[in-house]
Amino acid sequence: MTGDLSQCSDRDLAALALSGRQDAYREFLARYKIAVFRLIRSNVGDDNEAMDLTQESFVAGFAALARYDGERPFRLWISRIALNKCRDWARRRAVRSFFTRALPLEAAYDVAGDSPAVETEAADRAELARVRKAIADLPSNLREVIVLRGIEELSQSEAAEMLGVSEKAIETRLYRARGRLREMLGE
Repeated sequence: MTGDLSQCSDRDLAALALSGRQDAYREFLARYKIAVFRLIRSNVGDDNEAMDLTQESFVAGFAALARYDGERPFRLWISRIALNKCRDWARRRAVRSFFTRALPLEAAYDVAGDSPAVETEAADRAELARVRKAIADLPSNLREVIVLRGIEELSQSEAAEMLGVSEKAIETRLYRARGRLREMLGE
């Protein structure tokens, strides 16, 4: 039954889902789950957390489907929800980080893992991790723009619509983000 829904517009799918057709929800997932997962993973840097946040994003989106404006692409709408989930995750992570650092020094021996040393990693993997960290260290307004434009390859107007800012703001933030990344990466 999903085959016939693949030809439906986002607006029609939303109407079908709201009328109770479960296959419409599955079609939304089939269309947008990978893009939302990539967007979230680019923001949080962890596959497991990204999978959880992707599920949370779709649950929240489906719960609020009645508020979806069928004139706009569903991908932009669900991506905006996903970005909000990333922001919430970052706030929760900051709180957890504070309490993790508050552990007694004796507990640090239990936390250490048996993972291989960084020197044994492949050079390209280390460079990718360095770039991901630099992106993660950017302020959220710059990180979001670099992810949307540079990684997700959204147009300037799509990114502006998703973030609720002007196209000029996207252009300015992208310029600043690239400059900041050049500084951070020493290029």
